[in-house]
Amino acid sequence: MQRRTFLLSSVLAALAAGTADASPIDPTQTFVLQHNDIKFVPWEGLPPGSGEMARLYGDFNEVGPYLVLMKWNPGWFSAPHSYATDRIQMVLSGTWWVDSGADFTPEMAVPVPAGGFVKRTARAFHYDGVPANINEPVVVAVFGIGPVDIELADPHLPSWRRV
Repeated sequence: MQRRTFLLSSVLAALAAGTADASPIDPTQTFVLQHNDIKFVPWEGLPPGSGEMARLYGDFNEVGPYLVLMKWNPGWFSAPHSYATDRIQMVLSGTWWVDSGADFTPEMAVPVPAGGFVKRTARAFHYDGVPANINEPVVVAVFGIGPVDIELADPHLPSWRRV
């Protein structure tokens, strides 16, 4: 106990004096990407201005885990669709509107504000987005296991819809 107290007081004294030795982070062991360095790019194949994505880990089209940030702009909803695997999501900023089913009734969607959690069950149709009367986009962190193998409830209709 006495040795622990001595070590703790030595560490605290070194930190207070600004003389504590610290190793630099080894990026092969701990990778850090600061908020300002995250780059969002427009979603491929979707209407211009509808949303953007930042791929942080893995690829949802490949086998294995992935983590992406998705940004929906106001006035856009995804069409009812499903994935081959479960997805878990956390709303980071703004409010996201979500609903389940193959019908498309965005006025029935449930608002999920920042800090909210959403789990999508594999092969369950759902849709989500941000109504046009909202002033800010939503950013959602999405984690899952790829490949997602997206299926539209009605492949004859657009995958994204202006609301």
